[in-house]
Amino acid sequence: MSAPATAVAERSGASAVTGARVEFRGLRRAFGPTVALDGLDLTVEPGELIALLGPSGCGKTTALRVVAGFEAPDAGEVLVDGEDITRVPANRRDAGMVFQSYSLFPNLSARDNVAFGLRVRKVPAAKRNARAAELLDLVGLPEHGDRYPHQLSGGQQQRVALARALALQPRVLLLDEPLSALDAKVRLSLREEIRRLQLSLGITTIFVTHDQEEALSMADRVAVLNAGKLEQCAAPAELYERPATPFVAEFVGTMNRLPGRMTDDGLVDVAGSRLPVDGDAPGTSEVEVLVRPENVTVTADPQGEATVVSTSFLGSVTRVLLDLPGGGSVKVDLPSRDAGALVPGGRAAVGLAQRPVLVVPGVS
Repeated sequence: MSAPATAVAERSGASAVTGARVEFRGLRRAFGPTVALDGLDLTVEPGELIALLGPSGCGKTTALRVVAGFEAPDAGEVLVDGEDITRVPANRRDAGMVFQSYSLFPNLSARDNVAFGLRVRKVPAAKRNARAAELLDLVGLPEHGDRYPHQLSGGQQQRVALARALALQPRVLLLDEPLSALDAKVRLSLREEIRRLQLSLGITTIFVTHDQEEALSMADRVAVLNAGKLEQCAAPAELYERPATPFVAEFVGTMNRLPGRMTDDGLVDVAGSRLPVDGDAPGTSEVEVLVRPENVTVTADPQGEATVVSTSFLGSVTRVLLDLPGGGSVKVDLPSRDAGALVPGGRAAVGLAQRPVLVVPGVS
């Protein structure tokens, strides 16, 4: 069993992972001059939840639709447990899909929506109703079987859609931005519920989202796509702490770009600090240095060279925006209890944590 799959099994308390292994091999898909997928290679381990994250148009939904069978790639293959399913019809792929728009049948009750796929497969009424009741209980709606979609809230409708996707016991669960139409509180509750169910069932899951917090909080690994290419696929903490490319660094979380200068010994001078470089340095002396807000220190100091522009209270953390001498600005995250002395217009001293930083060519 792979390391990601083993971690899933341990966290869920399951003795074995039941999900399938899904492989994208060299997937390419173009829509006229627009290339949605450009040689995508990615493996999802059994029982793993992978989030496909990226900006609009990066190819994440196209990748999901190719797995589901709703899109045919121009080149490449999709394998499930080693079997090439690239040309297999969607209804024979043993995959359940949950859409952003729920896509429930408005004339069917919640119970009948969940049981719809079983009815199509000629499962006897008593058996499919029992299965629907079991799944509605699993998603926390045991008393809602007789209600119609218009009688359910958005969160409840999405729970019914999830139950329907699970009714045929698929080996792969595909989620296409299923929470984006919900309000923040319901979204938080439902993403925790989806993760709990996914872990308890051990089902391989591919989750498409543009929400960084959603991806980082739910997934075993996050695959960041950009212009149809995979930039990096890693565990959330690694993705955040050790981004492989400048695109990942700036897309995941908040990142400061600070002017710097490379030194003869391979370090970079930036904001009064001399720091090691993470990865390859560009072949230019003038560079920009990528630094997370939490890796910047700031203290109120009447003699400081930086000026506080604004403070934003975010609960336990306060974000401070400062103007730097010589132009440019920097965002700093610090515990709110330490931010009281920093007021707009005040002076402050700024420093950087002694840790490797990503460096890109400077803007000429």
